[in-house]
Amino acid sequence: THFWGPIANWGIPIAAIADIQRDPKYISGKMTFALCLYSAMFMRFALKVEPRNLLLFACHFANEGAQLTQGCRFIKYHY
Repeated sequence: THFWGPIANWGIPIAAIADIQRDPKYISGKMTFALCLYSAMFMRFALKVEPRNLLLFACHFANEGAQLTQGCRFIKYHY
C-alpha cells in the first residue's frame, strides 16, 4: 500500500494535466472541487501516517495544483 497505491493514484493528476489543453466547457466544477478537497485531506494524511508516505504526498500535491488550475479555468470560462 505504500508503493502501488500512490503509483496507481498518479492517474488522477496525469489526467488533469493532460486536460489542460482541452476546451474548458468540459470541466466539471463539482468534480474539480471534490478532487481539490480529496487531495487536500490526503496530503495531510500522507504526512500523519507512520511511516510518512512521501510518494502519496507528492501525488496529492501535484493533483492539488492540477485541480486548482482546472478550477481557475472553469471559473474564467463560466464567470
